[in-house]
Amino acid sequence: MGQTADKSRYSDLEEILGAIAEWINRYRKAYATHDELINCGADEVARIAYDIGVSSDELATLASKSAKSADLLQKMLVALGVAPKNFANDNPMAMHDLRRLCVNCGQKKRCAHEFDVGTAAENYREFCPNAYTLDVLFRTTD
Repeated sequence: MGQTADKSRYSDLEEILGAIAEWINRYRKAYATHDELINCGADEVARIAYDIGVSSDELATLASKSAKSADLLQKMLVALGVAPKNFANDNPMAMHDLRRLCVNCGQKKRCAHEFDVGTAAENYREFCPNAYTLDVLFRTTD
């Protein structure tokens, strides 16, 4: 086997190990956040949930998600011609609701694929739980 094939195998193995390490780190962070919530008393959890406008059960679900779970929302806003930071500053409650639905969305693979092929802004109504709200906020007619 040649030196080029060995380098290619090493590069593939390095990429796989890197992906596994990243997954482990994300899992540890999510588990640590979930643990922090578990260490809170029921009253404290209820107060935190109330402060951010969700139920205690939903707070537990949100705590188990990755911090990057709503990253696709940022991309969607940009694809729709909206500056995410400005929108969040001007409409914090709407942004909160959009993030909450995005974090819990079961269509992340489809969404990511739509971005990969450049069709997310055209097809989001088919899969995005925020489609109705996004249309009300940003689309007048199509």
